[in-house]
Amino acid sequence: MAKLCKQSAKQSTRPPIERMLKIHNLLKSGLHPNASRLARELEVTTKTIYRDIAFMRDRMDLPVEFEPAFNGYHYIEEVSQFPTVNITEGELFAMLVAEKAMQQYRGTNFEKPLISAFRKIADGLTDTISFNLDEFDQSISFRRSAEPILNLEVIDAIAKAAANNRQLQFNYRKPAATEAELRVVDPYHLANVNGEWFLFAHCHLRGDIRTFSPARIKDFQETGISFSPPKKFSLEQRLRGSFAVVTGDKEQEVVIQFNELVADYIREKNWHPTQSQREMKDGGVELTMHLNSLIEVQRWVMNWCGNAQVVKPPELVQAVREAAQKILKTELNNN
Repeated sequence: MAKLCKQSAKQSTRPPIERMLKIHNLLKSGLHPNASRLARELEVTTKTIYRDIAFMRDRMDLPVEFEPAFNGYHYIEEVSQFPTVNITEGELFAMLVAEKAMQQYRGTNFEKPLISAFRKIADGLTDTISFNLDEFDQSISFRRSAEPILNLEVIDAIAKAAANNRQLQFNYRKPAATEAELRVVDPYHLANVNGEWFLFAHCHLRGDIRTFSPARIKDFQETGISFSPPKKFSLEQRLRGSFAVVTGDKEQEVVIQFNELVADYIREKNWHPTQSQREMKDGGVELTMHLNSLIEVQRWVMNWCGNAQVVKPPELVQAVREAAQKILKTELNNN
């Protein structure tokens, strides 16, 4: 277990675990401290001391009792050491990386609970392994090339409605549409997929589950109606056949070959749960997936700028060819 530096941030009161550790040491000394003395020494109220003692006895299983003869507390049996939170260096590093990843939730209702949880864990560590999260600001970070523009008010409203099974009403504009439609939905799940937020909800207008982008939601409000989410709904199962979030009805085998210039990028990632890879003699790699929608994978293939070739299905081959011809025609017209 590596020793890390103590938290440098000043605190008006000691963390609960630090207070309890000091109470533990006083109890082991045999001095029979009472609540008033402990409150003075630790600069807290006697009510706080009573809560700490109760937590130590009931939650940490420490044999602490009040002894009337001495008007103070003591251990009724031998206690070898104070219970501590033990974490490995790997676990600690994972916590630090996760804390940096939390930056994408700044300003949302997720921020305070996440930060609170991290601080509580930090407070529960002993001095030898406590740490200052701020010291990692310059060494760990998360970057995205296209930062989503979030309406935090909408995100918060959706999250609360989904958590409490409350129906929503809003105006929704589909991509490229000129006018918005009024939608009434039962919000099942709010998910962050590849850095973007999506709402999966039962749409009463369509009579089926639909995927909504919070960025296109306007004039939202709760209808005052509660709903019971279906037990059979599973986001993992729903998205299994999609390349990201768009789903379809017909599962197809998708085979794409990548040349040696980009093959390493393909090998280094898990692109889909159904994927398999085959090494090619020329240094390239062949990727096979089973998808029920071709819309998103077509866009993805185009991003590889001619370094990817679709083998099948024929519909995807044709869609990529037509998209490439359209790009070429546009460039020729512009020149």
